[in-house]
Amino acid sequence: MSEQLFDQLKALDTEQRNPDTMEIDVASAEQIVELINQEDKKVAEFVAQKNKEIAQAVDLVSQAFSVGGRLLYFGAGTSGRLGVLDAAECPPTFGSHPEQVQGFIAGGEAAMFVAQEGAEDSEELGREEITNQKITQLDVVCGIAASGRTPYVVGLLKEAKEQGIPSILVTTVSADQLPFKADITIDVPVGPEVIMGSTRMKSGTAQKMVLNMISTGAMIRQGKVYENVMVDLMLTNKKLVERAKRIILTFADVDYEEAGKLLEQAGGHVKTALVMGLKNISKQEAQELLRNNGGFIRKALEQ
Repeated sequence: MSEQLFDQLKALDTEQRNPDTMEIDVASAEQIVELINQEDKKVAEFVAQKNKEIAQAVDLVSQAFSVGGRLLYFGAGTSGRLGVLDAAECPPTFGSHPEQVQGFIAGGEAAMFVAQEGAEDSEELGREEITNQKITQLDVVCGIAASGRTPYVVGLLKEAKEQGIPSILVTTVSADQLPFKADITIDVPVGPEVIMGSTRMKSGTAQKMVLNMISTGAMIRQGKVYENVMVDLMLTNKKLVERAKRIILTFADVDYEEAGKLLEQAGGHVKTALVMGLKNISKQEAQELLRNNGGFIRKALEQ
């Protein structure tokens, strides 16, 4: 089994030596930075080649949100940490409920900070997550694995497939190297890493970009953005309170003090305060307009 795994990993693009960084060990600090930067520049182009699949994932997740479903990320190591990070940033950015987007890492919370030996090596642990997290066909599971073959992630995706649960796989090797494919497979083959096998680098950057697009795109499709401004942010600190006031000032014909009053009257709900200011109506009227238009400010204003 170990020899078989060795042969499988040896064939992966991310496990090859990068011909452009062969002498990085004797490079100056400036040369090291330049070499890394040159490799990173390639990542966005690789991601762009998968825009169609990423858009399909956005629609899939948005549809799940519309019926009360969740987006659940699963991964190990760097991949798992990126899922947890993306999930953690959704509530303050979009005012979403913490349960709507969640991230899980093989080995549990402790693995966020210290690698947990063997945690990613069990398909069964991945399968068990479907039951442990009470995942249903309303939800979407997103496996994140640079190699595309992490047993924990593969086990989860197999169980999801068997139970009819929508699934996404984000990986950085080409689809023809995968042992299993999800309903939507987003393969972004970034090629050899700067340091052979160090998938926290280009692979991690590519995965972060894809996750940003999926969660942000789905939230936009849920009316969380007006024009290109996040207007459903959660006021969890003073900076965000001031940002909310600035948003109201940007769109409504009010001064700083009036923006603060509108925000207070709206109970800290930025979208409500914004509609109140733009249409000069009460909190109740603004809430009703938003409710009748699926939370979309532009539609509420047009009505």
